[in-house]
Amino acid sequence: MSILSGHSRLAGILGWPVAHSRSPLLHGFWLRRHGLDGAYMPLPVRPERFAAAVRSLADLGFAGANVTIPHKEAAFAACDRVDATAHRAGAVNTLVFRDGRIEGSNTDGFGFLAHAMASVPGWSPAAGPVVLLGAGGSARAIAASLLDAGCPRLTLVNRTPARAEALAQALGGPIEVADRPPLEDAALLVNTTSQGMQGQPPLTLDLAPLPATAIVADIVYVPRETGLLAAARARGLATVDGLGMLLHQARPGFSEWFGTMPEVDAELEAFVGGDIPLR
Repeated sequence: MSILSGHSRLAGILGWPVAHSRSPLLHGFWLRRHGLDGAYMPLPVRPERFAAAVRSLADLGFAGANVTIPHKEAAFAACDRVDATAHRAGAVNTLVFRDGRIEGSNTDGFGFLAHAMASVPGWSPAAGPVVLLGAGGSARAIAASLLDAGCPRLTLVNRTPARAEALAQALGGPIEVADRPPLEDAALLVNTTSQGMQGQPPLTLDLAPLPATAIVADIVYVPRETGLLAAARARGLATVDGLGMLLHQARPGFSEWFGTMPEVDAELEAFVGGDIPLR
């Protein structure tokens, strides 16, 4: 059991609800691994109280906080300063309280890219065209990071085309919208929708047109291997699961708050995801 001192660094995760979050598990694991004097806690905050709660945490001496549903856009508005990642994503998931100011960033894109590159050594966003399913907040953060890292062409496919068109216009660059996934020359297929999540309808997509060298990624991590990833693995395609993105996106915030850049490894993955069903 950790024992805090009067010098403990404090952080947490703001959400409503927040009991389901695995962030306290993974940050607690890192705190113990590195023997740091600090704590990371769940912070359930109703939407109408969010701005006041954030200011109170800063006044109470917290180092910062993560932000999850439904507060990411409200967090953007509550910041005194946001960095380029937050501007591109249009939302904030990581807050740092520094010298009385609230600073915001978005680490979802960082988490996705870091996990993809760790899962498929040698892969680069510049490797070829990307097909991205969905047009929500995660899609925006991931698309922005892929484009900024050199993706030559990104195609958005969403059940509401107007939302995908708005996202493409907001991001700019080599991005287009299609009513069906152009898989024939895709180097990477990414599912950012909730389809395939436990309790949600499955994602039914014929992967046969994908090149043998293509990578298939799914940001859903309950179950660990979604139907999409299972179908890709059956075809011999490289896959990138959703749990690793969750773990990697937490690293920059932990570094800011506790002064140590943590690593993602098999021990952490087993600890955080050990009770998540495989399929």
